[in-house]
Amino acid sequence: MITGASGGIGYATAIACAKRGARIGIHYHENRKRAEHLAGELDGAGHCLLQADITDPDAAQNLGVQADNELGGLDVLVNNAGIAQRRQMDAISYQTWQATWKRVIDTNLTGPANLSFCVAGLMLERGGGRMVNVSSRGAFRGEPRMPWYGASKAGMNAMGQSMAQALAPRDIFVFTVAPGFVETEMAREILASAEGESLRNQSSMGRVARPEEVARTIEFLAFDAPAFMTGCIIDVNGASYLRS
Repeated sequence: MITGASGGIGYATAIACAKRGARIGIHYHENRKRAEHLAGELDGAGHCLLQADITDPDAAQNLGVQADNELGGLDVLVNNAGIAQRRQMDAISYQTWQATWKRVIDTNLTGPANLSFCVAGLMLERGGGRMVNVSSRGAFRGEPRMPWYGASKAGMNAMGQSMAQALAPRDIFVFTVAPGFVETEMAREILASAEGESLRNQSSMGRVARPEEVARTIEFLAFDAPAFMTGCIIDVNGASYLRS
């Protein structure tokens, strides 16, 4: 199952994994038309559409059960769904600060955490599985106009590493991908703005990532990565941010 599969990285990941023979649970929140379009593009058969607002704890739990039932078992969870909101801290009210923080954290961290817990329980019953979390370089470099986003992704990194340690003895392996800017719907506005050129030039390649490049990394972790890589965080940012 791929959350947020109706666009961007999730869309490209679904296509890549279907080519490997996987049956895909296409999760979406509101964009059913786009999810249906994706389903029509996927190789193979047995794919299913899964609608849920993962910020709702009950919906997250039901989503895991539904995916497990409709796919005949859930072997891989890709936590891809996420949002980003850019605001100047000195130009917003305290009420806006609180509302933005809550919405982003609920969507990017609490929702995936709840879903991961529920799916882990299902995987334990089946004897194992894999989870791939989509984080961001913002977890490391800071996001001055999106502190809530940076915090949510840093939390996702810590969650993934903690779950990797907890679940490895039961053959559930957890990996994380940390992209920089990617040519997705979420980044389209800023990449088209006056700031876009400087963002592209943060990489010596003079561009941002393509969704397919992140998807190939997720595909590798879902299918081919050695189990001993569990707990890893893989950067896919064109050397725009380096850490050691």
